[in-house]
Amino acid sequence: MVDHAVVSREDWLAARRELLAKEREATHLRDAVNAARLALPWVEVDKSYMFDTPNGRRSLAELFDGRSQLIVYHFMLGPDWKAGCPGCSFLADHFDGALSHLNHHDVTLTAVSRGPLAAIEAYKTRMGWHFPWVSSAGSDFNIDYRVSFSDEQLDSGWVEYNYERSKVGERGDHEESPGLSAFFKDEDGTVYHSYSSYARGFEELIGTLMILDRAPRGRNETGTMSFVRRHDEYEDAPQAAHCAH
Repeated sequence: MVDHAVVSREDWLAARRELLAKEREATHLRDAVNAARLALPWVEVDKSYMFDTPNGRRSLAELFDGRSQLIVYHFMLGPDWKAGCPGCSFLADHFDGALSHLNHHDVTLTAVSRGPLAAIEAYKTRMGWHFPWVSSAGSDFNIDYRVSFSDEQLDSGWVEYNYERSKVGERGDHEESPGLSAFFKDEDGTVYHSYSSYARGFEELIGTLMILDRAPRGRNETGTMSFVRRHDEYEDAPQAAHCAH
């Protein structure tokens, strides 16, 4: 039994045209939001940040890898975690296919986590990923960009995330949260912070969700991304490895 309205083709077309008007409205709004995002003022990054990479210690400017634009995905893998966040892993599954296109458009994409490089490399191998991923261990980078919280911040009972101050526990706070930040480097090597987004602000990066939004049952969730598993933890995944942080 189909638990959904079933109508004639004519009635379906009328409803579809109504939805098309809303889709066009949403597209135009997205265009306006993108334009406003590009018009945001920038902030010069005047603090030194160093990262552990497979090629040794690198500065933030060196992470650009010869390009003028850098996108950082703040991947939730804490100092003592054995595996990355399942939600971050779900998003990161979409990175590798985009790398060639981004690199040839003067954009470098890298993930950054507070976990040690050895843990990052081990998890990256487990997942079969190839995108750049570096460690900010020993740096204030994650704290300064509001994706990690110190013990002192958590003990205070309040944290700032997604440009809002909230009580610890209201949003399931722990020491790590997801985010995305963008940077520009000029010809003199000066780095500028242009944009950061948190929570669901970069959801469009997850192509699987965009496809599901067009499926007959949509995301079919019992909670936000409740269906998501690391790709080697689904029941029919070959050599499934069940591991948590």
